Amino acid sequence: MQSLWMLFATLVFSIMGVCVKLASETYTVAEIVMYRGFIGIIFIYALILQQGGTLKTRLAWQHLWRCVVGVTSLWLWFCAIALLPLATAMTLNYMAPIWISGILFVVAWRSGKRRFEWGLVAAIFMSFAGLTLLLRPSIHEEQLLGALFGLCSGILSALAYLQVRHLGQLGEPESRVVFYFSATGFVAGLAGCLFDAMTGGATFTLLRPHSSYGLILLLGIGVLAAMAQMAMTRAYRLGNTLVTANLQYTGIVFASMWGILIWNDVLDWLSWLGIIIILASGIVATFYNIRSTAASKTMPPVDPIATEL
Repeated sequence: MQSLWMLFATLVFSIMGVCVKLASETYTVAEIVMYRGFIGIIFIYALILQQGGTLKTRLAWQHLWRCVVGVTSLWLWFCAIALLPLATAMTLNYMAPIWISGILFVVAWRSGKRRFEWGLVAAIFMSFAGLTLLLRPSIHEEQLLGALFGLCSGILSALAYLQVRHLGQLGEPESRVVFYFSATGFVAGLAGCLFDAMTGGATFTLLRPHSSYGLILLLGIGVLAAMAQMAMTRAYRLGNTLVTANLQYTGIVFASMWGILIWNDVLDWLSWLGIIIILASGIVATFYNIRSTAASKTMPPVDPIATEL
């Protein structure tokens, strides 16, 4: 079930990406980030009220860390997209699962633990190999700054995902985690819009006219982002960290399918091989985790750092 939550999240994120691509023809990046956060705030707050929940939390600093790191990663990724070919920017950002496995390995090593899920780490590298076959990124000398932005985006994404899991383990509901992230995204997007206006960029007003088409796209981006964040948060809270991280790569597969259906993209045999490798890796990792979990029930308990953060 935890794997299904992550698959649902990547599917919804891919649909949101389609909306973002279409909306970018009318709105700036800062506006999209701002409206995404604003609509997310309304959607999640309504959900919290319907569930009888509250925004009060005893983990304010943990939320602040997750929000700042997550929003910074998002902005760095957008900067990388502006400076690099899209395939290269996406590849660097999707190195996050590799960084997660590296962080977990360092934590386990410093804690003196000897057992580590090398099978799941191998599956992550297998998925990344499939990703490079699908996207085939390239970096030129004049693109080093963009590459640095993309690399930092992937590292910060890994830290944000691990913090999401940590908040879930501390008992924070998914809706509260996503609400504060949406609020931070709204503030960051608003600041970006104001900065653009002050530096002579696009004219910004909160009451700018919108077409019905633009409003539908913005509403879709906000609601889909909130739903995907909720599903991803639950997946990281309940599932094996490395399995969940590896399943993120299916987002690229979904995005490729939308490219074929909507924009008539054509994939060559190397791209299809990359997709097959990504899907096979996700299946292998999931069944490996099921078998490992079943085996661990018959063994003496071990420190949870052996397989989880």
